[in-house]
Amino acid sequence: MFAACSPSKPAEQGTKQEDGAKPLTYDEVPYPEAITYWAGLGNANTVLKDFSEMGAYQELEKITKTKVTFQHPPAGNGVQDQFNLMLASGTLPDVIEYTWSSVAKGPDQAIKDKRILRLNEWIEQYAPNLTKVLNDRPDLKKMITTDEGNIYVFPFLRPDEELLTFMGPVLRKDWLDKLGLEVPTSIEEWEKVLIAFRDGDPNGNGQKDEIPFLMRDMNVAFYGSYGVMDGFYQENNVVKYGPIEPGYKEFLTTFSRWYKEGLLDKDYATTDGKLQDAKMTGDILGSLVTYNGSGVGRYMSLMKEKDPNFKLVGTVYPTGIAGQKSLGQQDPPFQGVGAAISASVSNPEQIVKWLDYKYSEEGHMLFNFGVEGKSYTMKDGYPTYTEDVTNNPDGLPMAQALSKYMPVSWSGPFVQDKRYIEQYVSLPEQKEAMKNWLDADHSKILPPITPTSEESSTYASIMTDIDTYKSEMVNKFIMGAEPMENYDKFVETIKSMGIEEAIKIRQAGLDRYNKR
Repeated sequence: MFAACSPSKPAEQGTKQEDGAKPLTYDEVPYPEAITYWAGLGNANTVLKDFSEMGAYQELEKITKTKVTFQHPPAGNGVQDQFNLMLASGTLPDVIEYTWSSVAKGPDQAIKDKRILRLNEWIEQYAPNLTKVLNDRPDLKKMITTDEGNIYVFPFLRPDEELLTFMGPVLRKDWLDKLGLEVPTSIEEWEKVLIAFRDGDPNGNGQKDEIPFLMRDMNVAFYGSYGVMDGFYQENNVVKYGPIEPGYKEFLTTFSRWYKEGLLDKDYATTDGKLQDAKMTGDILGSLVTYNGSGVGRYMSLMKEKDPNFKLVGTVYPTGIAGQKSLGQQDPPFQGVGAAISASVSNPEQIVKWLDYKYSEEGHMLFNFGVEGKSYTMKDGYPTYTEDVTNNPDGLPMAQALSKYMPVSWSGPFVQDKRYIEQYVSLPEQKEAMKNWLDADHSKILPPITPTSEESSTYASIMTDIDTYKSEMVNKFIMGAEPMENYDKFVETIKSMGIEEAIKIRQAGLDRYNKR
């Protein structure tokens, strides 16, 4: 996937192309002397004050001699708020790392408004490493190109499915074993297990205090068992909206009954991460939907000494329709995240060349594995993370320990390497979970389609209200505050709020994507 030759050594700093002169060749272009670079801190927000403290960027400065001044917005909602203010002001740093696909009116409009550069020609001439990646994987090039034909970022790419599926249903395997139960694979089998968790005292304390199933996030509930998704999806290139489809009613009917019968955590809607941790480590939670790293791996680690018998199993998403696999979680290889270049820069070819280094073989190693001898060593040709990462002496979780050296555990303008995830999910329980979660139907997931500027405004106006209404009503249905008899009225209300127009917008986007 990477260019056979690494970027050449930088030409003497300060070389500048005169207006009207013949364009410089790749070898003639120097790396820039200095760059201003805006980006969220990601998983590094608790261990670094600035990316200039990160091992990968320190090494990159030694190689390119480019001095980078980083600008980091506050974590959480502060990232989006500061980005919007910055974009509106028109005063932009040289490089802006962001989820550009989510920008109001879309990235094409940001190019038309002269906020960021169209990168196609710059990449072709001054980014041979990224060019090779895209030529080797035309499907990725299609994803990072807008309907109007623009490439707008140096993209964060995840080319392997192991990098795209990272969460799913998890059960207490030791509870299953204690009760003599098999790992469930269908909704019917799950219900039997949850009843046994409720009634069989699997934690052995003589109290009926077990919580059979915690569903914190509606985005990863079991609606996929009934062939629908919580939002937009497609069947044979026809866009649908899950909550108004019959399968969603079946899902709500099941979960409403489970809630009434005490199979769901009655406080699921108000349970945050800390409370979830307390329920799992307090030996009262039997199953949940969670992540492989911060869920399965973390809980296995936390409970290792407290309860040697504690064991989790990540299961396939349960089937609810005979003969059909459930729909499961999987991200697209590109989600609009990457580094755009401000339209106001005077040396785009230099910045392009600097960004392209991350897609070279050396840059790939640097931004996926960090500094050789510190964060990784080569063992039989395999880049193996050191104990400073895998068993950090300061007790840092692996995601934070990695972030001292490189941004591989979240995102950035580079290609993520699956050898990272092979080590991040290192426990047998994590590997089994990944295998089972991959065993799902991912065919209905929409590709990263982009709306036009006009569509974007209309769509946002419609979906802001619908999303709020849907979330409120789904919880009411599950908790019994709204009878299931009113589901058809719920559907009609969503239709009256403009969902059919929103579906048309998504359909138009999918049609354009398929024609790229």
